[in-house]
Amino acid sequence: MSRAGFVAVLGRPNVGKSTFVNRLVGQKVSIVSDKPQTTRNRILAVVNRPGGQLVLFDTPGIHKPLHRMNQRMVETAVRSLEQVDAALWIVDVKQGYGPGDRYVSDLLKRSGKPLVLGLNKIDAVPKPRILPLIDTYRRMLAFEDIVPLSALSGENVELVGERLLALLPEGPPLFPEEYLTDLPERFFVAEIVREKVVQFTRDEIPYTTGVVIESFEEGEALVRIEATIFVERGGHKGILIGSKGEMLKRIGSAARHEIEAFLGTKLFLGLFVKVRPNWREDPQLLEQMGLGRRG
Repeated sequence: MSRAGFVAVLGRPNVGKSTFVNRLVGQKVSIVSDKPQTTRNRILAVVNRPGGQLVLFDTPGIHKPLHRMNQRMVETAVRSLEQVDAALWIVDVKQGYGPGDRYVSDLLKRSGKPLVLGLNKIDAVPKPRILPLIDTYRRMLAFEDIVPLSALSGENVELVGERLLALLPEGPPLFPEEYLTDLPERFFVAEIVREKVVQFTRDEIPYTTGVVIESFEEGEALVRIEATIFVERGGHKGILIGSKGEMLKRIGSAARHEIEAFLGTKLFLGLFVKVRPNWREDPQLLEQMGLGRRG
């Protein structure tokens, strides 16, 4: 008996949703960092197992939106829940229950979807802290299962996958076995560049940067890509470029190596930095970044 269906992976920012998805898929489909709000788009990822096929929606963290960009991120997560057969709510055991969880809980309750709770980052807390958390969340919703896990180490990740697969309808796979995601290569290239910006600039400017792929030309021996990194202030541009351009070179070099591995070809990567005040409120630019995607 084979099962197949869609599963939304939901939770507050920075609880490890993307790390979980990457681990279950077996390769990187979502960028990760220890900064909240890293995932901005809904990312579809296909997981094939002997018992069937899970189609995961890695969603942006659910939070109080302060900009048009953040509003679209939260709307993306909410819409994803409407389209699935089951849901996985991931919480961070280090953070415990917080005000943001109440909103997520109400959202999941209204959806009526079969639900699994994943208590993530159990490798980072003493075991006695986990049981009280299980009791707290068990009183909130009727979970099909509650599974302590570590997306970082892989502990119980496959078990969560098994529990989710059991909740899906019987039927054939929804996508071919070799299918991984519905997003284009340009999207992942932009995400890799943005990940390196977050990685190298740390606390200074990660939330105010966005990446747009301006050109993507495939040659016989080389792919030429030009990308623009948007920032909101001139000072941010200075940080990104760095002294004698060193920071931008570091970002470009790290991104180029990862993109070459992703595309399987040699690459020329040209990076440019532009100041666009309040770009997070610009609908046209958000569309270019994929934040206007429906579905």
